[in-house]
Amino acid sequence: MFETFLHKLSCGTCITLETTPSRSAQFTPTIDKIAALGLDQLVDGFSTTDSPLAKLKYNPLFAAMKLQERFGKPTLATMSMRDRNRIALQSDLLGANEVNVRAILALTGDSAHASDQPHTKGVFEGNSKLLLDIITTLNSGTDMAEQKILSPVQEIYPFAVIDAYSKSAATLQKKMTKKVAHGARGIISQPVYDVENAQKLLTMMDNANHENGTQCVLILGYFPITKLRTARFLDENVPGIYVPAAWVEALTKASLISAEEEYNVGFELSKKLFEELKALHPKMHIMTANQFELAKAILT
Repeated sequence: MFETFLHKLSCGTCITLETTPSRSAQFTPTIDKIAALGLDQLVDGFSTTDSPLAKLKYNPLFAAMKLQERFGKPTLATMSMRDRNRIALQSDLLGANEVNVRAILALTGDSAHASDQPHTKGVFEGNSKLLLDIITTLNSGTDMAEQKILSPVQEIYPFAVIDAYSKSAATLQKKMTKKVAHGARGIISQPVYDVENAQKLLTMMDNANHENGTQCVLILGYFPITKLRTARFLDENVPGIYVPAAWVEALTKASLISAEEEYNVGFELSKKLFEELKALHPKMHIMTANQFELAKAILT
Protein backbone atom coordinates (compact mmCIF):
# COMPACT_ATOMS: atom_id res chain seq x y z
CA MET A 1 0.00 0.00 0.00
CA PHE A 2 2.61 2.57 1.02
CA GLU A 3 5.10 1.54 -1.65
CA THR A 4 2.46 2.03 -4.37
CA PHE A 5 1.52 5.38 -2.87
CA LEU A 6 5.14 6.59 -2.76
CA HIS A 7 5.64 5.48 -6.36
CA LYS A 8 2.61 7.53 -7.45
CA LEU A 9 3.89 10.45 -5.42
CA SER A 10 7.27 10.30 -7.11
CA CYS A 11 6.36 9.32 -10.65
CA GLY A 12 2.69 9.92 -11.35
CA THR A 13 -0.50 11.63 -10.26
CA CYS A 14 -1.18 11.53 -6.54
CA ILE A 15 -4.23 13.19 -4.97
CA THR A 16 -4.96 13.01 -1.24
CA LEU A 17 -8.00 14.20 0.70
CA GLU A 18 -7.96 15.67 4.18
CA THR A 19 -10.48 14.46 6.74
CA THR A 20 -11.15 16.22 10.03
CA PRO A 21 -12.49 13.97 12.81
CA SER A 22 -15.25 15.53 14.90
CA ARG A 23 -15.72 15.92 18.65
CA SER A 24 -17.29 12.49 18.82
CA ALA A 25 -16.57 8.94 19.90
CA GLN A 26 -17.31 7.75 16.37
CA PHE A 27 -15.44 8.39 13.13
CA THR A 28 -17.46 5.88 11.10
CA PRO A 29 -20.11 8.43 9.96
CA THR A 30 -17.36 10.43 8.25
CA ILE A 31 -16.08 7.31 6.54
CA ASP A 32 -19.60 6.36 5.46
CA LYS A 33 -20.08 9.78 3.86
CA ILE A 34 -16.83 9.40 1.88
CA ALA A 35 -17.95 5.96 0.72
CA ALA A 36 -21.45 7.14 -0.23
CA LEU A 37 -19.97 9.83 -2.46
CA GLY A 38 -17.46 7.41 -4.00
CA LEU A 39 -14.61 9.72 -3.05
CA ASP A 40 -12.37 6.78 -2.20
CA GLN A 41 -12.36 5.97 -5.92
CA LEU A 42 -11.23 9.49 -6.85
CA VAL A 43 -8.22 9.90 -4.57
CA ASP A 44 -5.02 8.00 -3.86
CA GLY A 45 -5.00 8.48 -0.11
CA PHE A 46 -6.27 10.45 2.86
CA SER A 47 -5.07 12.45 5.84
CA THR A 48 -6.49 12.91 9.32
CA THR A 49 -6.07 16.11 11.31
CA ASP A 50 -4.97 16.30 14.96
CA SER A 51 -7.37 18.54 16.92
CA PRO A 52 -6.77 21.64 14.74
CA LEU A 53 -6.97 25.02 16.50
CA ALA A 54 -6.55 23.04 19.74
CA LYS A 55 -10.22 22.00 19.62
CA LEU A 56 -10.94 18.52 20.97
CA LYS A 57 -11.45 15.93 18.21
CA TYR A 58 -11.34 12.15 17.69
CA ASN A 59 -7.79 10.76 17.68
CA PRO A 60 -6.08 11.01 14.25
CA LEU A 61 -4.18 7.69 14.58
CA PHE A 62 -7.36 5.70 15.18
CA ALA A 63 -9.08 7.62 12.39
CA ALA A 64 -6.23 6.77 10.01
CA MET A 65 -6.45 3.09 10.96
CA LYS A 66 -10.19 3.01 10.25
CA LEU A 67 -9.80 4.76 6.88
CA GLN A 68 -7.11 2.32 5.80
CA GLU A 69 -9.13 -0.68 6.93
CA ARG A 70 -12.22 0.52 5.04
CA PHE A 71 -10.66 1.69 1.79
CA GLY A 72 -7.25 0.00 1.60
CA LYS A 73 -5.58 3.31 0.83
CA PRO A 74 -2.79 4.98 2.82
CA THR A 75 -3.61 7.71 5.28
CA LEU A 76 -1.29 10.39 6.60
CA ALA A 77 -2.02 10.63 10.31
CA THR A 78 -1.20 14.06 11.68
CA MET A 79 0.70 14.22 14.97
CA SER A 80 1.03 17.55 16.77
CA MET A 81 3.91 18.50 19.05
CA ARG A 82 1.46 20.59 21.06
CA ASP A 83 0.01 17.66 22.97
CA ARG A 84 2.82 15.13 23.49
CA ASN A 85 6.35 14.87 24.86
CA ARG A 86 8.91 12.55 23.28
CA ILE A 87 7.82 9.60 25.41
CA ALA A 88 4.21 9.87 24.25
CA LEU A 89 5.26 10.50 20.64
CA GLN A 90 7.40 7.38 20.53
CA SER A 91 4.75 5.34 22.31
CA ASP A 92 2.04 6.41 19.86
CA LEU A 93 4.29 5.64 16.89
CA LEU A 94 5.10 2.16 18.19
CA GLY A 95 1.43 1.35 18.77
CA ALA A 96 0.34 2.78 15.43
CA ASN A 97 3.04 0.79 13.67
CA GLU A 98 1.51 -2.57 14.53
CA VAL A 99 -1.82 -1.59 12.95
CA ASN A 100 -0.03 -0.27 9.85
CA VAL A 101 -0.52 3.45 10.49
CA ARG A 102 2.91 4.37 9.19
CA ALA A 103 2.56 7.63 7.24
CA ILE A 104 2.91 10.48 9.72
CA LEU A 105 2.35 14.18 9.05
CA ALA A 106 4.49 16.06 11.57
CA LEU A 107 3.12 19.39 12.82
CA THR A 108 4.22 21.73 15.56
CA GLY A 109 0.55 22.45 16.22
CA ASP A 110 -1.69 25.42 16.91
CA SER A 111 -1.40 27.29 20.19
CA ALA A 112 -3.26 25.83 23.16
CA HIS A 113 -4.47 29.34 24.00
CA ALA A 114 -7.31 28.90 21.50
CA SER A 115 -8.41 25.56 22.97
CA ASP A 116 -12.02 24.79 23.81
CA GLN A 117 -10.75 22.84 26.84
CA PRO A 118 -10.33 25.08 29.93
CA HIS A 119 -6.86 25.42 31.48
CA THR A 120 -5.20 23.47 28.64
CA LYS A 121 -1.44 23.88 28.38
CA GLY A 122 0.69 23.11 25.34
CA VAL A 123 3.52 20.60 25.72
CA PHE A 124 5.69 21.75 22.79
CA GLU A 125 8.79 19.82 23.86
CA GLY A 126 10.06 20.57 20.39
CA ASN A 127 8.77 21.57 16.98
CA SER A 128 7.88 19.31 14.07
CA LYS A 129 11.55 18.72 13.25
CA LEU A 130 11.91 16.79 16.53
CA LEU A 131 9.13 14.44 15.45
CA LEU A 132 10.86 13.94 12.10
CA ASP A 133 14.04 13.06 14.02
CA ILE A 134 12.14 10.63 16.25
CA ILE A 135 10.79 8.84 13.18
CA THR A 136 14.30 8.61 11.70
CA THR A 137 15.59 7.19 14.98
CA LEU A 138 12.83 4.59 15.31
CA ASN A 139 13.37 3.54 11.70
CA SER A 140 17.03 2.89 12.58
CA GLY A 141 16.02 0.41 15.31
CA THR A 142 16.50 2.43 18.50
CA ASP A 143 14.55 4.91 20.60
CA MET A 144 15.62 8.45 21.41
CA ALA A 145 17.63 7.15 24.37
CA GLU A 146 19.60 4.90 21.99
CA GLN A 147 17.95 1.80 23.42
CA LYS A 148 17.23 -1.02 20.98
CA ILE A 149 13.60 -1.51 19.98
CA LEU A 150 12.80 -5.13 20.90
CA SER A 151 10.58 -5.68 17.86
CA PRO A 152 11.78 -3.28 15.14
CA VAL A 153 9.24 -1.01 13.51
CA GLN A 154 7.99 -1.40 9.98
CA GLU A 155 9.27 1.63 8.10
CA ILE A 156 7.54 4.87 9.09
CA TYR A 157 7.10 7.46 6.35
CA PRO A 158 7.46 11.06 7.60
CA PHE A 159 5.73 14.03 6.00
CA ALA A 160 5.80 17.73 6.89
CA VAL A 161 4.06 20.99 6.03
CA ILE A 162 5.25 24.37 4.76
CA ASP A 163 3.73 27.81 4.21
CA ALA A 164 2.59 28.50 0.67
CA TYR A 165 3.67 32.12 0.78
CA SER A 166 6.07 34.36 2.65
CA LYS A 167 7.20 37.94 2.19
CA SER A 168 10.73 36.54 2.62
CA ALA A 169 11.44 33.87 0.04
CA ALA A 170 14.80 33.20 1.69
CA THR A 171 13.11 32.41 5.01
CA LEU A 172 10.64 30.05 3.36
CA GLN A 173 13.47 28.32 1.47
CA LYS A 174 15.41 27.86 4.72
CA LYS A 175 12.41 26.28 6.46
CA MET A 176 11.78 23.90 3.58
CA THR A 177 15.44 22.89 3.36
CA LYS A 178 15.53 22.13 7.10
CA LYS A 179 12.48 19.90 6.94
CA VAL A 180 13.97 17.99 4.03
CA ALA A 181 17.22 17.65 5.99
CA HIS A 182 15.30 16.16 8.91
CA GLY A 183 13.97 13.35 6.74
CA ALA A 184 10.62 14.41 5.29
CA ARG A 185 9.61 12.22 2.33
CA GLY A 186 6.98 14.72 1.23
CA ILE A 187 6.06 18.28 2.19
CA ILE A 188 2.48 19.56 1.92
CA SER A 189 2.10 23.28 1.35
CA GLN A 190 -0.58 25.51 2.76
CA PRO A 191 -3.28 26.17 0.12
CA VAL A 192 -1.94 27.71 -3.08
CA TYR A 193 -4.06 30.13 -5.11
CA ASP A 194 -1.66 31.15 -7.84
CA VAL A 195 0.22 29.06 -10.40
CA GLU A 196 3.22 31.37 -10.26
CA ASN A 197 3.34 30.89 -6.50
CA ALA A 198 3.23 27.11 -7.01
CA GLN A 199 6.12 27.30 -9.46
CA LYS A 200 8.21 29.21 -6.92
CA LEU A 201 7.55 26.51 -4.32
CA LEU A 202 8.60 23.82 -6.79
CA THR A 203 11.86 25.68 -7.42
CA MET A 204 12.45 25.88 -3.67
CA MET A 205 11.90 22.13 -3.37
CA ASP A 206 14.42 21.52 -6.15
CA ASN A 207 16.91 23.68 -4.26
CA ALA A 208 16.23 21.87 -0.97
CA ASN A 209 16.68 18.46 -2.59
CA HIS A 210 19.88 19.57 -4.33
CA GLU A 211 21.35 20.84 -1.05
CA ASN A 212 20.44 17.67 0.85
CA GLY A 213 20.96 15.08 -1.89
CA THR A 214 17.36 13.90 -1.45
CA GLN A 215 14.18 13.30 -3.45
CA CYS A 216 11.54 14.84 -1.22
CA VAL A 217 8.29 15.60 -3.07
CA LEU A 218 6.30 18.82 -2.82
CA ILE A 219 2.55 18.28 -2.47
CA LEU A 220 0.52 21.36 -3.35
CA GLY A 221 -2.15 22.22 -0.81
CA TYR A 222 -5.52 23.06 -2.30
CA PHE A 223 -8.56 24.56 -0.55
CA PRO A 224 -11.49 25.62 -2.75
CA ILE A 225 -13.11 28.95 -1.87
CA THR A 226 -16.80 29.50 -2.48
CA LYS A 227 -17.47 32.40 -0.09
CA LEU A 228 -16.10 35.94 0.09
CA ARG A 229 -15.70 35.76 3.86
CA THR A 230 -13.54 32.65 3.50
CA ALA A 231 -11.25 34.37 1.02
CA ARG A 232 -10.88 37.39 3.28
CA PHE A 233 -10.32 35.29 6.39
CA LEU A 234 -7.61 33.15 4.78
CA ASP A 235 -5.83 36.13 3.28
CA GLU A 236 -5.98 38.33 6.36
CA ASN A 237 -5.74 35.89 9.27
CA VAL A 238 -3.92 32.72 8.25
CA PRO A 239 -0.13 33.06 8.00
CA GLY A 240 1.46 31.53 4.94
CA ILE A 241 -1.54 31.89 2.62
CA TYR A 242 -2.00 34.51 -0.10
CA VAL A 243 -5.35 34.91 -1.85
CA PRO A 244 -5.03 37.05 -5.03
CA ALA A 245 -6.86 40.36 -5.04
CA ALA A 246 -8.62 39.30 -8.23
CA TRP A 247 -10.35 36.47 -6.34
CA VAL A 248 -11.53 38.82 -3.59
CA GLU A 249 -12.77 41.33 -6.17
CA ALA A 250 -14.67 38.71 -8.18
CA LEU A 251 -16.28 37.23 -5.06
CA THR A 252 -17.19 40.70 -3.79
CA LYS A 253 -19.04 41.54 -7.00
CA ALA A 254 -20.77 38.16 -7.02
CA SER A 255 -21.87 38.47 -3.39
CA LEU A 256 -23.75 41.67 -4.25
CA ILE A 257 -25.85 39.70 -6.73
CA SER A 258 -26.77 36.63 -4.70
CA ALA A 259 -25.37 33.86 -2.49
CA GLU A 260 -25.81 31.45 -5.40
CA GLU A 261 -23.77 33.67 -7.73
CA GLU A 262 -21.10 34.01 -5.03
CA TYR A 263 -20.86 30.21 -4.77
CA ASN A 264 -20.78 29.74 -8.54
CA VAL A 265 -18.02 32.30 -9.07
CA GLY A 266 -15.94 30.84 -6.25
CA PHE A 267 -16.42 27.32 -7.54
CA GLU A 268 -15.40 28.24 -11.08
CA LEU A 269 -12.28 30.03 -9.84
CA SER A 270 -11.41 27.07 -7.63
CA LYS A 271 -12.09 24.46 -10.32
CA LYS A 272 -9.95 26.33 -12.85
CA LEU A 273 -7.14 26.62 -10.32
CA PHE A 274 -7.32 22.90 -9.55
CA GLU A 275 -6.93 21.99 -13.22
CA GLU A 276 -4.04 24.43 -13.67
CA LEU A 277 -2.18 23.17 -10.61
CA LYS A 278 -2.77 19.55 -11.56
CA ALA A 279 -1.37 20.22 -15.05
CA LEU A 280 1.69 21.87 -13.51
CA HIS A 281 2.35 19.36 -10.73
CA PRO A 282 -0.15 16.51 -10.21
CA LYS A 283 0.69 15.91 -6.56
CA MET A 284 -2.04 17.66 -4.57
CA HIS A 285 -3.67 17.59 -1.15
CA ILE A 286 -7.32 18.63 -1.09
CA MET A 287 -8.69 20.34 2.00
CA THR A 288 -12.40 21.16 2.23
CA ALA A 289 -13.15 21.17 6.00
CA ASN A 290 -15.15 17.97 5.44
CA GLN A 291 -17.28 19.51 2.67
CA PHE A 292 -16.96 16.25 0.78
CA GLU A 293 -19.64 17.10 -1.78
CA LEU A 294 -17.49 20.07 -2.81
CA ALA A 295 -14.43 17.84 -3.05
CA LYS A 296 -16.32 15.47 -5.35
CA ALA A 297 -17.52 18.35 -7.53
CA ILE A 298 -13.96 19.58 -7.93
CA LEU A 299 -12.60 16.11 -8.71
CA THR A 300 -15.26 15.25 -11.28
